[in-house]
Amino acid sequence: DLSERLRKYTEGTFAGFLNHPTNIEMDNQLVTFSVRDIEDELRPMAIYTIVNYIWNVVRAKLKKRILIIDEAWWLMQHEDSAKFIFALVKRCRKYYLGVTTITQDVNDFLESSYGRAIVTNSAMQLLLKQSPAAIDGVAKTFMLTEGEKYLLLECGIGDGIFFAGSKHAAIKIVASYSEDQLITSDPKQLLEIEEAKREFAREQRKH
Repeated sequence: DLSERLRKYTEGTFAGFLNHPTNIEMDNQLVTFSVRDIEDELRPMAIYTIVNYIWNVVRAKLKKRILIIDEAWWLMQHEDSAKFIFALVKRCRKYYLGVTTITQDVNDFLESSYGRAIVTNSAMQLLLKQSPAAIDGVAKTFMLTEGEKYLLLECGIGDGIFFAGSKHAAIKIVASYSEDQLITSDPKQLLEIEEAKREFAREQRKH
């Protein structure tokens, strides 16, 4: 029965996420939607709901925007959400929107026909270090030379290949100190940052 299947989204486990008014301030310069703490069963639906909401906002008010979808491979796991993202990417320029999709494992993205279409129709692409299991599929899609395959297998953090149309080149990405502090996911570094914050707070209290 459909009503029973939907009950957990209106009264049950997931009601707190879906069955409430939106309280997001979309006029801010930067808006972040985090699904990190959402359980796996709900995550694809959560991402789809968020992106659909953003798409409605974008169409309602023409304004220059950039939409960045991290871990986009989640959406490629389901045909409906993959098809939706593909349609969004194809239509976004009409509404002054640029879309960037990010995935840790490009092979997962390429397993979807919609994912492949998104990649091959993107104006720009960036490939970072690849695993031996993924490199052949990546090489076929991006028409890599043997030298480029070797580079992606052996390169370090922040190294890769940048594609713009038919042109591509090796690239090294170097984060500034502030960027590094903001985006790092290194547990050791995160602990050091937290300790530095606590030390700063202690010093402030002394004064």
